[in-house]
Amino acid sequence: MPTPPPQPFRWTLSSAGGAPPDRLGALTDGAEPPRLWYLPALTECAGKVLARAGGADLCFVGRSLDSMHDLLTGAFEGAPAPARPRLLRLPLSLRFTRRGWDPVVVRRLREHLAAVGLEPRALARRERPIALVDVVHGGSTYDVLHGALADWIEESREPWPVIRRKLRYVGVTIRAKTSPNTWRWQQHTEGGWARTLPAGHVVNVSLACGTWGYFGNAQTKVQPSFPPYRWFDEDAAEPWRHDGLPSALAESLALVEAGRSRAVREELIRTIGGEPGFADRAVRALVPPLRGQARSRSVSRSGSRSSITGRSRSSRP
Repeated sequence: MPTPPPQPFRWTLSSAGGAPPDRLGALTDGAEPPRLWYLPALTECAGKVLARAGGADLCFVGRSLDSMHDLLTGAFEGAPAPARPRLLRLPLSLRFTRRGWDPVVVRRLREHLAAVGLEPRALARRERPIALVDVVHGGSTYDVLHGALADWIEESREPWPVIRRKLRYVGVTIRAKTSPNTWRWQQHTEGGWARTLPAGHVVNVSLACGTWGYFGNAQTKVQPSFPPYRWFDEDAAEPWRHDGLPSALAESLALVEAGRSRAVREELIRTIGGEPGFADRAVRALVPPLRGQARSRSVSRSGSRSSITGRSRSSRP
């Protein structure tokens, strides 16, 4: 894949992407042992995302689901590359609209898309589908992303009938009672683009409101938001030093370590196996990498112990 343009720096915390984890030194000094109160819900949600994405590579949009990315990089760490999905990040803030964008901004967005394999020619020729994953409320981020992709695909004259089979969207939504009258974002996409994709290529996984709100709005992140007006900042790729960094990094490290644990991997396997999509060979293929890597690793690099309950043993009274 092409080298991405400057984007917010984020430390590598797992070797799942092929590179060794970064040495963090004293960056987490002073942080309280993280209490992963949401770990059971996040693990179940991650398993459903994997299954409902049809075994596709996952590309996490923005920062909201960095915790899911961290958990899964731990879970798939050590698995051979052909057997596991790629876990990518597109750390852009794309809410609201792209109307009035200058051509140079459009070109920069395309550079970011190409860096994660979303360039039209690459999309048409990829073997494994790719699923974009993000928290969704009204769907504006996906409207912007899909509109930009559709324009680029049309300009490139790459075959849309082929690309549409390779592209998926997963929305992590707020859990609500379902009924025929329930408002669903994919039924209100700009221009109705969701209807241009095959059935099952735009799907949802829900989280309780409080958990969704934590990831989407309240959680302290490792790196800053990255809206279009910052895409050309000279210091965009510099590490973001802020008061919440030690705690944010400690939480991310704890999630990677939790993903390495037997308990989380077995829960992911159980969740994937309980999904209707498990009948699909590509979804079943997710299980051997998780099962083969499952092992008990109770002590994290930071010295805390974690379990599927989400509570670090060192934080217990």
